[in-house]
Amino acid sequence: MTQMESQRAARYALAVLTFINLFNYLDRWVVAAVVESIKRSELHLSDTQLGFVGTGFIIVYTLTSPLFGRLGDRRARPPLIAIGVAIWSIATAMAGFARGFVSLFSARSAVGVGEAAYGTIAPALLADFFPLERRGRVFAVFFAAIPVGSAAGYVLGGVVDQHFGWRAAFWIAGTPGLLLSALALMVKDPPRGLHDPVAGRVTAPKKWLDAYRDLLRNPPYILAVVGYGAYTFALGGLAFWMPAFLERVRGMPRSEATITFGVIALGTGIVGTFAGGWLGDLFLPRSRQAYLWVSGISTLAAAPITYVAISDPRRSVFLTAIVIAEVLIFMSTGPVNSAIVNAVAPGERATALGLSVFVMHFLGDIPSPPLIGSLSDASSLDRGLLIVPAAIVMAGLIWTFAAWRGQRASA
Repeated sequence: MTQMESQRAARYALAVLTFINLFNYLDRWVVAAVVESIKRSELHLSDTQLGFVGTGFIIVYTLTSPLFGRLGDRRARPPLIAIGVAIWSIATAMAGFARGFVSLFSARSAVGVGEAAYGTIAPALLADFFPLERRGRVFAVFFAAIPVGSAAGYVLGGVVDQHFGWRAAFWIAGTPGLLLSALALMVKDPPRGLHDPVAGRVTAPKKWLDAYRDLLRNPPYILAVVGYGAYTFALGGLAFWMPAFLERVRGMPRSEATITFGVIALGTGIVGTFAGGWLGDLFLPRSRQAYLWVSGISTLAAAPITYVAISDPRRSVFLTAIVIAEVLIFMSTGPVNSAIVNAVAPGERATALGLSVFVMHFLGDIPSPPLIGSLSDASSLDRGLLIVPAAIVMAGLIWTFAAWRGQRASA
């Protein structure tokens, strides 16, 4: 493959994988837009049950991610991605046929199998297309699909729910799956470690236990992942409950609440994700810990503003605070993922991402939506959400410590 062909393949991979990632998060968060409609439907679900519906797919996603991580380090990656996309799309559509808590929970859980294949393999594949000094911006583009897809899920879910009902929202969200799966099959699979230093190139694959043991003995990797768990706890809780918060606590009409938060997530996510990736690459020549410094400082700055967004009843204040907090929160997405893939050998990246997905969701958005829902049932939704700023502080402290520790070790 010539250099021009290699660059063309890299650009195609980034475009296709980012586009698929958009639908990944659209399918993931369309449920949040229809929570209130499901609650008031013939299913008669409590807030606690709705919280578990929100994390049902993440439970399976978390448990199967290490498996797909190992497969991603040993097998051809585009076919695994294509299979995953098809599975999650079909499962999303099946949620529209739910007749109770168990069937809805099962359908959303099945989405996790497909998303586990994608979430662990796609970033590792992208890392092999681009050199280290460009990965911050590359991952900024890739992870910008998170706010865009999430916002599209909120807006699509809200609009379709309003005109056709919540079941139709799931059917429409799941339909593009076969096209996306075909696009994934056309992505090239470059050699692992293609753009890494010779010392970091791939060697013979390690046994499962040896690979996981090496990861658990890697402090930069562990600190980045544990911080990601606290971050995901906060982000998952906000993403799932904020539309309901705007409707119940702040008195917005349902369609206005979902569309307002969707637009905020879209704009702030794009700005924050690109700003974080750009800053990480900008300061990387000055500090090898630049990605963690950006993640830690921006997250710490977001904590008090998130508290204001939840606690202040004045419309102009809480909307402004939500916007600022979301920008700062999303600034971490690209840099921390760059830090994770750069902390491990190329032949272990999918395995490392699989383990990181397991840890961050086990500590993060598996417990946060149902915990906030339980606190809401016991007290009120605004009080339940006050646990979020504490999680943001924890994430910021862990990442800042990891950056300081790495800086000190390399001095």
